[in-house]
Amino acid sequence: MRLSQLFGKTQREIPSEADTASHQLLLRAGMIMQVAAGVYSYMPLGWRVLKKIENIIREEMDNAGGQELAMPVLQPVELWQQTGRDQSFGKGLFTLLDRRERTLVLGPTHEEVLTQMVSHHVQSYRDLPQLLYQIQTKFRDEPRPRGGLIRVREFIMKDLYSFDVDEDGLEVSYQKMVQAYRNIYDRCALPALFVEADSGAIGGKDSHEFMLIAENGEDEVICCDSCQYATNVDKAVSVKRQIGPEKPLPLEEVATPGMKTIEELANFLNMPKDHTLKAVFYAADGQVVFAMIRGDLDVNEVKLQRLLKCTDLHLATEAEVSAAGISAGYASPMGLKGIKIVADDSVTGGINFVAGGNKPDIHIKNVNYPRDFKADIVADIARVGEGDACPKCGGMLKSMPGIEIGHVFKLGTFLSNALGANFIDEKGDSRPIIMGCYGIGLGRLLAAAVEHYHDDKGIIWPLSIAPYQVYLCPLYREDTNVVEVAERLYRELQSAGLEVLFDDREESPGVKFNDADLLGIPLRVTVSPRTLQNNNVETKWRAEKESQLVLRDEAVAKIKELVKAK
Repeated sequence: MRLSQLFGKTQREIPSEADTASHQLLLRAGMIMQVAAGVYSYMPLGWRVLKKIENIIREEMDNAGGQELAMPVLQPVELWQQTGRDQSFGKGLFTLLDRRERTLVLGPTHEEVLTQMVSHHVQSYRDLPQLLYQIQTKFRDEPRPRGGLIRVREFIMKDLYSFDVDEDGLEVSYQKMVQAYRNIYDRCALPALFVEADSGAIGGKDSHEFMLIAENGEDEVICCDSCQYATNVDKAVSVKRQIGPEKPLPLEEVATPGMKTIEELANFLNMPKDHTLKAVFYAADGQVVFAMIRGDLDVNEVKLQRLLKCTDLHLATEAEVSAAGISAGYASPMGLKGIKIVADDSVTGGINFVAGGNKPDIHIKNVNYPRDFKADIVADIARVGEGDACPKCGGMLKSMPGIEIGHVFKLGTFLSNALGANFIDEKGDSRPIIMGCYGIGLGRLLAAAVEHYHDDKGIIWPLSIAPYQVYLCPLYREDTNVVEVAERLYRELQSAGLEVLFDDREESPGVKFNDADLLGIPLRVTVSPRTLQNNNVETKWRAEKESQLVLRDEAVAKIKELVKAK
């Protein structure tokens, strides 16, 4: 491809709307263009990268035994109502009305559609197992699209679904996909970390994510510094420090004028925060919930939402708290009636806490569970943080930002039960099919590669997914010898099967080198009057500082050898 004919232009200025390195660089390199919030067009260079990622994924899915098919974007809402996931996806589900006023869903995923298909085509255990996948556009109405391709409302995803006769079969399918994903990330040169994860709106039981550690990652990964424990923060647990031992003391009311926060309260009473109880009020599907946790800890809202099995969870507003008859800042679980109380299990590992007094400017000392109050639910709802103790080995946990670049789920039977996807087993009994699902967002994987591979000059593409392998850069095109050598080399490199982006523009060396660095093509080949004086051309890897000269007559063979060796 001649750069003079390429559709799209590079930009010198950093786009004001771009908030991550990948977003900035992909826009500046002319690889993507924003159409609306969370909606992007792929320009030719970006599309070439995406197609290479797609081909790698397709090959690994096929190698694992997957069969590719295609399903419609438009889905009847009734399918989603049958599984109840129209509620669990909530406002994230795009819907529309057709001309007959029937509601349709723009598919964010395809479990429902494919499960219905399987229910019509699988009758016997002999028809199983099945691994079925597609690579297709999905839609999710994200409330806050960000990071360019990291979190969008329209995206291309590979989604594979496994169908098995039992849990053992599901485990085999699951491990096949885990290995296939490892192969994909290895081929894309991305060091993905395999971590435990929350299933979210997809549902099911066990799930894992593949995370790429990245400075701008929107997810948080918790890892142990002594063992292999690694998990998404929403799934993370830790060994909570025990407070005490002390003897339970009698309750004591204490005046705490204006002390509404844990920090203020602990300073005022000259005690550590872990000797206080924190009250946080949430609205869960419209009902106010009292969440209580030790003062040095924070509530993990994903854990709480999963525990309550609610669709909508948000911090209760002042109006919602007042309507429930609660004194914000001084709330206590003691004597509270008509409100569900959820206590973190940290309240059972301490003694003589300070809690609110249920009236302004008053707290109560020496509050103990279960002597002084009861909870409807006691469970782990704490957010794990840096320095907490590992639940596996007791080592120290550390926190790192990451980008989710793949997710695998063990769905079980809840979808097959809801949609009647059964099979006849060897004994003649009807049983629900055991399901799994496995997704990779292609655009997010592309953006994650840029987050991982870039410097202050631009992108540094891994060779396997680079839009082109070679950037052919002739300098001083007024020199006819440079033009002739470059044109001939361009044809020879193409004939040798190499992918070449030929910068045939009438631009200065500075502009060409800057664009070469910005676009991130792995190998730059420079032809100039200086190199040709000794019948040489210059080669330089984008990721390396040093260049080397090769003889013009040996250039094609040498360049091919360099690319093959990477």
